[in-house]
Amino acid sequence: MPLPTLNLPFETWESTRAWLLGPPLRIVLILVGALLLRWLVNRAIRTVVTNAVARADQHERTAGDRATEASSERRRQRALTMGSLLRSIATFVIASVAILTVMAELGLPLGPLLTSAGIGGIALGFGAQSLVKDFLSGIMMIIEDQYGVGDVIDTGEAIGTVEEVTLRVTRLRDATGVVWFIRNGEIVRIGNRSQGWAQATIDIQVAYDESPERVIGLLEEVVTGVHQDPMLAEKLLERPTVAGVESVTGGTMTIRIFAKCRPGEQFAVPRVVRERAKAAFDAAGVRGPAFPFGDPQI
Repeated sequence: MPLPTLNLPFETWESTRAWLLGPPLRIVLILVGALLLRWLVNRAIRTVVTNAVARADQHERTAGDRATEASSERRRQRALTMGSLLRSIATFVIASVAILTVMAELGLPLGPLLTSAGIGGIALGFGAQSLVKDFLSGIMMIIEDQYGVGDVIDTGEAIGTVEEVTLRVTRLRDATGVVWFIRNGEIVRIGNRSQGWAQATIDIQVAYDESPERVIGLLEEVVTGVHQDPMLAEKLLERPTVAGVESVTGGTMTIRIFAKCRPGEQFAVPRVVRERAKAAFDAAGVRGPAFPFGDPQI
């Protein structure tokens, strides 16, 4: 049995072909272009983030600071977060433009839609100002690498170790174990005690009538021994410096020492220096300051 044939007028074929080459083809090209643009933008973001991490590693090596596993992991996590955030923003922008362009090709009215979106955006901006502020502050905090998980920070409201960082809130735990949830938009200033390096200031007190040259000489030997100790080599960035006599008050002379340490070690290094200074003073017969009850103390 022969197959039926369609005998359409020439004008009908022309109109159908014109329609297929019109809005449908343009819509397909718009979608393909949007996907291609998204792929190119994501690739560019990955390249930028990878180069930023490489430059940070090179800067650390140039500065002579040996990269630790924790710092490398922190940079990797920050790079992943930044890349994910930028990709999400790029996808949202490209998808929005593509959808609006497709709607225009279909002949849908965009005026009422854009007007409604503008009014809704204004209402959302007024009604959720604090939420928008928190998210924007969180984005800038991540981009600028102000702090990360594991850092000890001072937010003005609380001081503690960062346990979690999101775009809206930062969770940290203070020395007493209290967990603080702080909105990023409410943080006016940040003091990061774990970024780069830290400096410990150590004050050693001895009796007023002790010889400064003798005491400083003993402390120089102490800090040299601390710096050469293999157990402490990873905690110190350079040899501690004996600055000299800081103050003379009553029956007490104070000698100050500065120790440049790795982040987080500025609390442990002074304890070791004080312990060894006490042992050196006892062996050399250096007296501590006189107190009301006659107890010498360093």
